[in-house]
Amino acid sequence: MTIDFLTLSLVFLFFIMWKYYHGHKKSSNFPPGPFPLPIIGNILQLGQNPHQSFAKLSKIYGPLMHLKFGSMHTIVVSSPEMAKELIQKHDLAISTRAVPEAARALNHHTASLAWLPIGSQWRTLRKICNENMFSTHSLDASQRLRLEKLQQLRDYVQGCCNSGRVVNIGEVAFVTSLNSISSSLFSIDFANFDTDFAQEMKEAIQGVMKILGTPNLADYFPVLSLIDPQGIKRETEVYGKKILAIFDEIISQRLKSRCISSSSPKKDDFLEVLLDLHQENESKFSFNDIKHLLIDLFVAGTDTSTDTVQWAMTELIRNPDKMLKAKNEISKIVGENKQQVEESDISKLPYLRAVIKETFRYHPVSPFLVPHKAKEEIKMNGHIIPKNAQVLVNLWAIGRDTRVWPNANSFEPERFLDNKIDYKGRDFELIAFGSGRRMCPGMPLAHRMVHLMVAHLIHNFNWKLEPGPKELDMSEKFGLSLHKTVPLMAIPFKP
Repeated sequence: MTIDFLTLSLVFLFFIMWKYYHGHKKSSNFPPGPFPLPIIGNILQLGQNPHQSFAKLSKIYGPLMHLKFGSMHTIVVSSPEMAKELIQKHDLAISTRAVPEAARALNHHTASLAWLPIGSQWRTLRKICNENMFSTHSLDASQRLRLEKLQQLRDYVQGCCNSGRVVNIGEVAFVTSLNSISSSLFSIDFANFDTDFAQEMKEAIQGVMKILGTPNLADYFPVLSLIDPQGIKRETEVYGKKILAIFDEIISQRLKSRCISSSSPKKDDFLEVLLDLHQENESKFSFNDIKHLLIDLFVAGTDTSTDTVQWAMTELIRNPDKMLKAKNEISKIVGENKQQVEESDISKLPYLRAVIKETFRYHPVSPFLVPHKAKEEIKMNGHIIPKNAQVLVNLWAIGRDTRVWPNANSFEPERFLDNKIDYKGRDFELIAFGSGRRMCPGMPLAHRMVHLMVAHLIHNFNWKLEPGPKELDMSEKFGLSLHKTVPLMAIPFKP
């Protein structure tokens, strides 16, 4: 009886695998890729750092690669040529997002600029941001606020310098970014340096970014979304509720003040713009839309800038000759006695700009960009990208491609001094903020803040590591953004 059951089981398993194999052969017009196992597909090949795992696989199967995770087809693009063809020729076809279960927490995906499909709601949110937050006019008007936050950063580091205290570079960059955005949005600072609230906000925001990039069985097997086996959606809801509670309180207080002093001048910030739009057409722009848009702005605006500054400072401390070049350039252009570097100085500092470009290449904050989704079947490079496939652009692989970048595994800002490649979305060797319809709208603000934070940290201070291991830990923590696993701790000092 046992033998008969075992025999039937083996026959059944063989039948399933035979059907699966022949079914997969019929789809051989997919891009090449490792053969997927029955049911689980290529899940075992994800690894701890999928961006690195996929980069290795692309060397075997090419820059347009097909993988399958459970029932989800995934296309991975790993060269600038393939990225250009995909985004330029098929931009509309891949303009939808592959929404992970984590982004569905609190129904965020139904009101989020990052996750909404292209449509009237998405266009409305994009227009609001472009016109009132990220336009040149708006950024110039809010420049004074950002300079105040940079002055606070300098004063804090100066205090650490005087007392010989260590500085957590990621922490101070986060507080500076957070307060810069909160001032523009709400006319208030959210945190002070070395406060529990700053740490709580950082944990919530980085927690969201980590979870959004965590491989989730509920994404690969939709039937599991009801039970959320890894608890990813539940954890996202915890973080999301904390952030929304803060926004609820701020909006409530602002509405009260508008009612009490209707004749008084309104605050000159983004929240006033949003509340006015809500008042004009509540059905088109609800309080829910406002709060979820604010989540997008805070999470994306603080996390990406923080990580880029930390990686840039890590590389400059590792490479003292590069640090000296950047410092000397700033001193020459800005002046040794002028402590404040201004936004108008950025265009006069080619080596500093090269440092930031090289950081975007070598340490892309978003290793896969935000995942795209094919709205329809796409024919590309002689292959088929199936409808509803997740499409990932592996920026990490493109940035480490020795065919594209000489000495790709070295930090060399000099490569950009006589090179017109930029990250504005036209040069696919360096699309740190994406390209096409879904390019990050916050790029103009990030451009200003990242350059200025690094400039202030290196212009006013020299840096040394804490006593201990001489080699910096360069390991990465994978998520929707690529964090430094071990925070950069350094001591500022005057020469």
